[in-house]
Amino acid sequence: MRGVVILLVMSFHSVLAYLAFLGPAPFAFDRSPYEWRAFPIVDSHRWLGFDVFCASQDVYVMALMFFLSALFTWPSLSRKGIRKFVVDRLLRLGVPFVFAVTVVVPIALYPVYRVGAVDPSLGAYVQHYLALPFWPNGPMWFLWQLLALTILAAGLHRIAPESVEFLGRLSASARIHPGRYLAVLTTVSALAYVPLALVFTPFSWSDRGPFALQLSRPLLDAVFYFAGLGVGAYGLERGVLAAKGMLSRRWHIWLALALVFLVLWMGLTSLVLNDAASAPFILRLVVDMCFAAACATGCFLMLSLCLRFGAVRSRIFDQLSKNAFGMYLLHYIFIVWLQYALLGVASLAITKAALVFGGTLLFAWATTNILRYSRFGALLIGEQWFVPERRPFALRGTNWSPTRPT
Repeated sequence: MRGVVILLVMSFHSVLAYLAFLGPAPFAFDRSPYEWRAFPIVDSHRWLGFDVFCASQDVYVMALMFFLSALFTWPSLSRKGIRKFVVDRLLRLGVPFVFAVTVVVPIALYPVYRVGAVDPSLGAYVQHYLALPFWPNGPMWFLWQLLALTILAAGLHRIAPESVEFLGRLSASARIHPGRYLAVLTTVSALAYVPLALVFTPFSWSDRGPFALQLSRPLLDAVFYFAGLGVGAYGLERGVLAAKGMLSRRWHIWLALALVFLVLWMGLTSLVLNDAASAPFILRLVVDMCFAAACATGCFLMLSLCLRFGAVRSRIFDQLSKNAFGMYLLHYIFIVWLQYALLGVASLAITKAALVFGGTLLFAWATTNILRYSRFGALLIGEQWFVPERRPFALRGTNWSPTRPT
C-alpha cells in the first residue's frame, strides 16, 4: 500500500502542469494569492483527463496517507515508551521537514521564478524568495501535520490510553461488517469536514511561517489518522484490514460507492466552482457532504484493492515501500524541474506527463538509495547508515590474507 501511495502522489504532482482548467499564463511569483503554490508550472499543452484524475485523487490520497502513517504508531508507543518515541518522531519527521523547507523547496521553486522573471539570476531569485510573506513548503506540509498528530497520540497514550483502545474495538467488527465501519467513518468525516469547508471554503489555505494548512481539512485528516491509530492498536489481522476479511471480498461494492460519490462531488462542484460564496447554502452543504463521502469510500476502495490484489510478494513494490519516504521528500525537485525543462517541447500533454513521472520516479528512487551511504542522508530517510561491507584482500601470488593466521 505504501508503494502504491507514493506512485499516486508522484503521478498527481506530475500532471498538475497540464490541467485543462488552468489559465493561459503561469502564475506570477510575487503576486498574491501565489497560486503557483498549487500549480508551480503551467504548460500550454493540456488534457482534460488529467483534471478528472487529479480530482479523483485529491479527495482521498492525503487522508489515506494519514491513515497508513498511524497504523504502527500505537504498538511503537507501547514498545518504546513515550519519551523515546517522541524523540524518534522528532528525528524521523521534524528533521526532514526542516531540511525540506530550507533546501528541497527552494531548489524546486527556482524554475517557477525563472518562468516570468525579468532577472532570472540566482541572486535575484534569492531576494524574491526571501521577500515572500510566507515560507513555501510545497507538499511538505504533510510532515509537520503528521508530527503534530503523532505528538497528540503520544499524549493520549499517557493520559487516556483507553480512548484509542476503544477506537480499536470499534474496528473489530469491521472484519465481518465493513459497511457499518464505513458508515461511521463517513459520518464522522462529514462532521469534521463540512463545517470548516462551509466557513473557509474547500480550497483556502493559511500560511504562518513554514506551516501551511488547508483550512477545511485538518479535522478530516485527524479523523483518518485516529482511525488508523485504532486499527493498529487492535491489530492489523484482527480488524478491518484482515487479509481475508470482508473488506477485500467486497471491493466491487466499495468501487461502486466511490465512483458514485466522486461523480456526485465533481458534478455538483462544477456548479459552485466559479463563485462558491454566492452559491446557495444547501448546494454548498451537499457538495461538502459528497466530498466527505468520496474521501471515505475512496480510502476504503484503495485498501480493499491492495488487500485483494496486492497480497503477492513483489520485489518492485517492496523497494517502492522501502524508499517511499525518501522519494516523497525529494520528488518535488525533480517534478518541477522536469516540467520546466519540457515547457518548450512541442508534444502531447500525455507524453510530457509520462516523461515527468518516469523521470521523477527514477531520479527520486536513485537519490534515495544514494542517501543511504551518508550518515545525514540515512537520518533524513529514516534508516540506519549503510556502510558497504569490505571484504578482506589477499596478496597476489600468495595464500595470505589479513584474516588468515600466518
